[in-house]
Amino acid sequence: MAKRRNFTDQFKAKVALEALRGDKTIQEIAAKHQVHPNQVSTWKRQAVEGMADVFAKGDKP
Repeated sequence: MAKRRNFTDQFKAKVALEALRGDKTIQEIAAKHQVHPNQVSTWKRQAVEGMADVFAKGDKP
């Protein structure tokens, strides 16, 4: 049984930004970083959904 891989937040952000740019397909990005295309799509969706929090006002970090 294979051990589950853990990715850093920085790596996820890098892959998600690359997917958001739209220069390459999800499949090309996944192959480049050796992850499953579904994982790239998930990180891209999470980045888009969480983007509003970056600009939200308040005391939240």
